[in-house]
Amino acid sequence: MHKVKNRTAILLVLLLLLATGLTVYLVRYIRHGAEWASYSANAGYYSGGELAVGRVLDRHGKLLSAFRDGKRTYSSDETLRKASLHAVGDRYGYIGTGAERVFSSKLTGYDLINGAYSLRSGGNDLFLTVDAELQKAAYQAMKGRKGAVAVADYVSGDILCMVSLPTYDPEDPPGSFDGEEYEGVFLNRVLSSTYTPGSTFKLVTAYAMLDSRADAEEEVFTCTGKLTLPGGGEVTCPRAHGEVTLSDALAYSCNCAFGHFALELGADTMAAYAEKAGLLDALSIDGVSTAKGKYRKAENESDLAWSGIGQDKDLVNPACMLRFVSIIANGGKAPKLRLIQSVHSPVGFPLGAYNLPWSKRVISARVAETLKEMMVNDVEKVYGSENFPGLSVAAKSGTAEVGGGKEPHALFTGFLTDPETPYAFFVIVENGGRGSTVAGEVANAVLQAAVAKKP
Repeated sequence: MHKVKNRTAILLVLLLLLATGLTVYLVRYIRHGAEWASYSANAGYYSGGELAVGRVLDRHGKLLSAFRDGKRTYSSDETLRKASLHAVGDRYGYIGTGAERVFSSKLTGYDLINGAYSLRSGGNDLFLTVDAELQKAAYQAMKGRKGAVAVADYVSGDILCMVSLPTYDPEDPPGSFDGEEYEGVFLNRVLSSTYTPGSTFKLVTAYAMLDSRADAEEEVFTCTGKLTLPGGGEVTCPRAHGEVTLSDALAYSCNCAFGHFALELGADTMAAYAEKAGLLDALSIDGVSTAKGKYRKAENESDLAWSGIGQDKDLVNPACMLRFVSIIANGGKAPKLRLIQSVHSPVGFPLGAYNLPWSKRVISARVAETLKEMMVNDVEKVYGSENFPGLSVAAKSGTAEVGGGKEPHALFTGFLTDPETPYAFFVIVENGGRGSTVAGEVANAVLQAAVAKKP
């Protein structure tokens, strides 16, 4: 009897270990099965390190990538290949956020039940939300300068344009990526970089003022061209702006006024609104995580004042800033940004639901409308509507100092107010100089192309 009990106990332990091991395996299979199946060493999916199944297309069905004649091939249009490198990827997976890599399970047709069910038919068709013509327009407008351009439909959340520079031709890569011209070439600057936001961050300070102070719109600040800070130091403007309201201060990009507003709000409030704006957390776009922004809670008046202006240690990710201006444009509701429009089986059958309507209230309708009016005022009063012919633009520029004797980054972000063309945008030209002229010119070129395509 004693032996039977011992054997029973041992059997139960073995069964428990087996059950535990099976549970661990199933959990890992569910969580990582697609990664295992899509590993580059899998000869069923890859040939010589290149993804051998599936096609990548733009939102209109224009071919961006496919496997033909024993190798991965890309568009016949060289400009489009360079413009879409970071959205699509390259043969060997150097671009970590390219569709060929991050959406490989969609291309192979892998699922937990059937495995790679479409493998024998050459994989699936992955339709991205980007528009090939807008990709080209953005690439050409950047004129070879480093930076990023992003455009999204602020109602649906579709990312229509995502261009990062520097870039290269995936069909004819350079022999070496050494040298300044290719610095950061494998980085998708829209998704994976962060920048000092400069005066574009004044939108966050204005949001904090409007949301936390009932009299924010009526408050008048007198800019003498210099703001002396309580703890020593000063904030300066290129000129004295005189008496300005919050709206005037945003239009003139008055450093003194926004330094003053940040001091009024306090470090805790500024940090809280940077978080509410969605600029501090990583954003998930169809499972692809963006870089996190940064707002250091200031420990003294000087740092606090400059943080409200968008300098100090402030950092923002382009996709997250694109989402923030989309929220303002969308009446305070956040769309869910996305890169996948649809996935089709080899016989054209749609797989999954990707474009379901989704939004979440982040900013009150009142505050969003006021910010929108202020951004329209920026264009009409300072940037010049004539620089955006035929477009109803609401925007904020930024000129972000980067130090080291280099030219500042030029930034321009905002949206079109016409509901027929609900496009939000973010542009940064690294070391480009003045935001409203340099980055604004790029934004206009892309927006003109987007509006021209509208039926």
